[in-house]
Amino acid sequence: MTQAIRKAIRKAPEQLSETEARQALAALAQQLADADRAYFQDDAPLMSDADYDALRQRNRAIEARFPALQRADSPERKVGSTPASGFASVAHRQAMLSLANAFDADDVADFLGRVRRFLGLDETAPLALTAEPKIDGLSLSITYEQGRIAQALTRGDGTSGEDVTANVLNLPQIPQKLESEAPPALIEIRGEVYLPKSEFLRMNAELLAANAKPYANPRNAAAGSLRQIDPSVTATRPLGFFAYGLGASEGYTPTRQWQWLADLQRWGFLTTPETRLCHSLDDLLAVHAELMQQRSRLDYDIDGVVYKVDDSALQERLGQVARAPRWAIAHKFPAEQAQTRLLNIRIQVGRTGVMTPVAELEPVTVGGVVVSRATLHNEAELSRRDVRTGDLVTIQRAGDVIPQVLGPLLSARPADAVPFQFPERCPVCNSRSERLAGEVARRCTGGLICAAQAVERLKHFVSREAFDIEGLGGKSIEAFWQDGLLREPADLFRLHRQAALIQQREGWGQKAVANLLASVEARRRISLERFIYALGIRHIGQATARLIAQHFGTLDAWRSGLDALTQDASPVETALLGIDSLGPSTIESLKGFIAEPHNREVLAALAQELEVLPATAPPKSDSPLAGKTLVFTGTLRQMTRAEAKARAERLGAKVSGSVSASTDLLVAGESAGSKARKAAELGVEVIDEAAWIALLTP
Repeated sequence: MTQAIRKAIRKAPEQLSETEARQALAALAQQLADADRAYFQDDAPLMSDADYDALRQRNRAIEARFPALQRADSPERKVGSTPASGFASVAHRQAMLSLANAFDADDVADFLGRVRRFLGLDETAPLALTAEPKIDGLSLSITYEQGRIAQALTRGDGTSGEDVTANVLNLPQIPQKLESEAPPALIEIRGEVYLPKSEFLRMNAELLAANAKPYANPRNAAAGSLRQIDPSVTATRPLGFFAYGLGASEGYTPTRQWQWLADLQRWGFLTTPETRLCHSLDDLLAVHAELMQQRSRLDYDIDGVVYKVDDSALQERLGQVARAPRWAIAHKFPAEQAQTRLLNIRIQVGRTGVMTPVAELEPVTVGGVVVSRATLHNEAELSRRDVRTGDLVTIQRAGDVIPQVLGPLLSARPADAVPFQFPERCPVCNSRSERLAGEVARRCTGGLICAAQAVERLKHFVSREAFDIEGLGGKSIEAFWQDGLLREPADLFRLHRQAALIQQREGWGQKAVANLLASVEARRRISLERFIYALGIRHIGQATARLIAQHFGTLDAWRSGLDALTQDASPVETALLGIDSLGPSTIESLKGFIAEPHNREVLAALAQELEVLPATAPPKSDSPLAGKTLVFTGTLRQMTRAEAKARAERLGAKVSGSVSASTDLLVAGESAGSKARKAAELGVEVIDEAAWIALLTP
């Protein structure tokens, strides 16, 4: 690569001449093609995901400025394959949860406080926790049946993962048979696959000696090694494995996390030797400080410490919230920082109209990742930090993931730097922008007439967590929208009428079109919770969509409920507000959504094209609480209100915050007030705490 081409690749897109843009696109196409081949075919990544994404973003930006220069081999023309194409996707018996994060001592103290409040423990009650190094590797769940490996799955999306059993059988640190005379009938053992740093350095030295490209970092090398299509290749990679977690099990129940780690060692697994048993906040923070000092000397990458309540019975009582357990938290190490020049501030319009300032930076390496763009959060935060084009700024990767600008170095500010003026017009559709009282973000008022919002909503609609339509990337959605092939979500399910026209487009051959249409057809049946999430209603994420879907049950019931929300003093609104975790902002978002006539038309059109499956009911239970709606009032003595709600929900009940005609049972503790009186008026069954405890007893 010549010096001129290197310079062209680094320049901002708006500064490129046509010749420079052509050179940059050619170089980027080659770099990305090499990266795709190494990752998808050889399972040996040449760069980190962030590096790859940065190159794709730059390619996309240059093509947007010079559309006539888009190459036949442009990365944006490719219908991407997936890294898991050689592996079957299998559902986990028990979901692999993520962890909530703590970033400082106050966060850890808050975590301990939440645990004690939930369990009703005072500050003097003993509470033991384990402190375990957080390995930066690839999560793995291994199922043993009668003591022998039956299956090994990657985390995947937490619900299902890639079946890598054949490859795992080649890893010497994972026993094929548990070292036990009486192993559990079935047990899922979870842990982290990693590549030792010493082996990573050795492998990279060998690659460099052979004039081959080295790996980007140990984690990517480990992931690529485990995902080899040929298991014999995995066998040559010096991968390690630390066990730490328990999934589903039959015939085995540990009483403590500390005991569980000891049993893992007894069965032949390695656990992290730096794990400690702690009894106070000071103990936890001391382990965190110690490991932060040792971090560079360990032979494996760690990015924090995981704290877990030691007592398994308490873990069970604490349960989980959304996709994370209440009984564990990851205390991350401080984010790495760097300084670089702010080249430009660009306004990005999201699917809900939020106008987000984005910093375009001179590329800089932070924590092993090249960063060229970073968030400036919102108008209020940008004004507070007074970041200006030309400033030398400090950036960090929050949680070692999301790049953000912390602020400028005022001593190095150029004399001609001027404050950034947030636009009063949307840069996409020129509609008026507004910032409502009490909000920090400015929004475009253009709604669905704004191309950015329409396109971003379509991108969200087809995303993995929503309709999960493969083969339809962001660039294709933008092009289809510009050409009128896609205007609203229902148009996705009418694309088969445009097959001949799509096939005439450059980069869309017969097979690519057939694959796309097959993917669309496969999504004509979808769950109600995914359907609601896919609509992109403000304040409604996956967890909230699931709660709403379970409350209404069917699409027809949900649409009727939305209509009822437009009425004054709607009982539907009262019922929704009674659902734990649903607040007024969510209700207002639903009202605003259904008040827009276009959204009603979108729902009607989709209903004609789709079969929306009823919400999945909570697991069946023999408990008399299954399927009932409960309300708690007054003071409970034997458990906290939070634990009572969690216990009821795990037994299949719905917990509401208010009494209505749909309430099945009111649990009245001491000093029960107006709710007990209303229950009596409505004829709702009322029980005391003793009867409630009896219901929980098998």
